[in-house]
Amino acid sequence: MNKIIVTIFLGLIVNFSFAKRVKFAVSMLGQDLSPNGIHVTGDFQTSAGYTGGNWQADVTKMVKELDTNIYSIIVDIPAFTKYEYKFVNGDKFYEVEFVPVESRVGYNFNDNRWLFVDSLANDTTFVGAILFAGNAPAGLNLVRYMVDMQTVATIALNGVHLAGNFQSWSPNNIRLYSFGDSIYEIISYVNIGDYEFKYYNGNTLANSEIVPQSCAVNSNREIHVSKDTVLSAVCFSKCSSCYNTGFETVMSMINYTVYPNPSSGFITVNFHDNIIYHHITLTDVTGKEIGNYDIYNDTNFKIEKQALSKGIYFVNVFTGNGLRSSQKLVVN
Repeated sequence: MNKIIVTIFLGLIVNFSFAKRVKFAVSMLGQDLSPNGIHVTGDFQTSAGYTGGNWQADVTKMVKELDTNIYSIIVDIPAFTKYEYKFVNGDKFYEVEFVPVESRVGYNFNDNRWLFVDSLANDTTFVGAILFAGNAPAGLNLVRYMVDMQTVATIALNGVHLAGNFQSWSPNNIRLYSFGDSIYEIISYVNIGDYEFKYYNGNTLANSEIVPQSCAVNSNREIHVSKDTVLSAVCFSKCSSCYNTGFETVMSMINYTVYPNPSSGFITVNFHDNIIYHHITLTDVTGKEIGNYDIYNDTNFKIEKQALSKGIYFVNVFTGNGLRSSQKLVVN
């Protein structure tokens, strides 16, 4: 019996040692609030101690912060892990927000928000109260930084980092995450303005990249922020990309409309371009493919409602020249 108690105790110590407080918060400014409350759902829920599995829309209820339009909750989840999530205006999965393309995971048409918990510091990771279905907290702008490390022989054991004058040049505070293909990235939120920054293969000033003079300002990279911005994946210590890599293609938008939306009958996809070939996939909120279609030399395509039940779907469009885009479709 004592052995069992000791084992459980040690397990709790290990879990606590690698846990990190994370605050999820959303601003419901301008939204009609559901009487069933505001929730957050994601792949963190099991790790945070919620029973029943991840991606439950009715389990992790957020609490209103005093006399504000902000709802939040703090959970303990393992550090050095990437999490995906969405906010829910209600308690049903079809009531999840439509995440703007700049904030999405983005790869393979994953439209979830994401967060990388990058430290075990004795504080609370908090990215700010992001606007529901928006890119950033009210008054701020999203900046998505990306660096391609494929020309670096060895990635530092403590990871790839970012530092700049927007956070007092602290290279150990912002660790980037890689979804693959040697590209490391992070999302930050800043005011309108001009900022200098660098990438680091490690977490000390000595690990800084050497920015070439031809693209340097005060030996740093520079960005002017006037709106939500996704930076191209620049090669570490270079002025441009290593080669043509994937995320810029994924983020490229195709000029098309989906109507009527919401729809209770057939759906029309209207293309406003001169591209000969389009490929359409229709997926539900879980990513399951409902249908796929090839369209040649046609600017309009009709999708019959068929057996689509009430809920949210995504019309994903691919072109022959590598462009990709996605739009939300609501079926009544």
